[in-house]
Amino acid sequence: MDLTKNLEKNIIFKVEESGKTLEDFLLEQDISSRLFRRVYKSKNIFVNGMFKNRNEILNIGDKVTISIEDEIDNTLPQNIPLDIIYEDMDILALNKPPFIVVHPTKSHQENTLSNGIAYYFKENKIKRKIRLVNRLDMNTSGILLVAKSSFAHQQMALQFENNEVEKRYMAVVDGIVEKDSGIIDLPIGREEEKSIRKIVTSDGKDAITKYKVIERYNNKTLLDVELITGRSHQIRVHLNHIGHPIIGDTLYFKPSEHINRQALHAYYLKIKQPRTQEEIELKAKLPKDIEEITYNFRARP
Repeated sequence: MDLTKNLEKNIIFKVEESGKTLEDFLLEQDISSRLFRRVYKSKNIFVNGMFKNRNEILNIGDKVTISIEDEIDNTLPQNIPLDIIYEDMDILALNKPPFIVVHPTKSHQENTLSNGIAYYFKENKIKRKIRLVNRLDMNTSGILLVAKSSFAHQQMALQFENNEVEKRYMAVVDGIVEKDSGIIDLPIGREEEKSIRKIVTSDGKDAITKYKVIERYNNKTLLDVELITGRSHQIRVHLNHIGHPIIGDTLYFKPSEHINRQALHAYYLKIKQPRTQEEIELKAKLPKDIEEITYNFRARP
């Protein structure tokens, strides 16, 4: 098979040590067993351009290739503007605005960010399923990652699972945070069995949040928050627990006259490119509503 064409569709690994089987070699490259089984069953793994048995013994200099097939995504395409901050052959990074659902649900079948991504993929002849790497609440803005293949999705998910991704948020909180920086290391669990609210609880899952003060206003503080773990609602729960809830957060605090959502923005991610492992820094500018409230708070005596 000629694998020299459409190089963006081929993941290539060079063998630097003899004696391993094809399967063991790919598992050592952090290819999951599930992904290996899928591409092997579809005969999309090649050694020097030829499909080989999973137990094939590899030699130094061999080239192992995973071929990425075209896919069909059934998400309804809708012309929804996307704020694209980065794109390569494997991933797409968007600056998600507030008040938009990320993917279709029973109550939001259309006008989601995924509908907009489906339209973008169609217009640009990107024949891929939409695979969301991370999640943001409807009212949280910031960086959203989309993987363009099962390989890219698995590699990015592994980075998140291993806490290898640097994740930073901007949050405007109630009150004056006295300490210039701090670490909140408290477990988080569900408040009640069917409740969407989370709380700090001894039988919860480990959760670690770092923060540092960027600016103090009149009874408000702008924080740079780093997630060391990635629990649902982690920042909102931890900041509320220490007495500095995010303004506008109606689930954990109260409505605000200054902003009609929680003032939380995922502004920074440092990841590794799934194929090359090169570091990529992604930054998403602050949305207008948070810019305005910080300006207004700053202008007050």
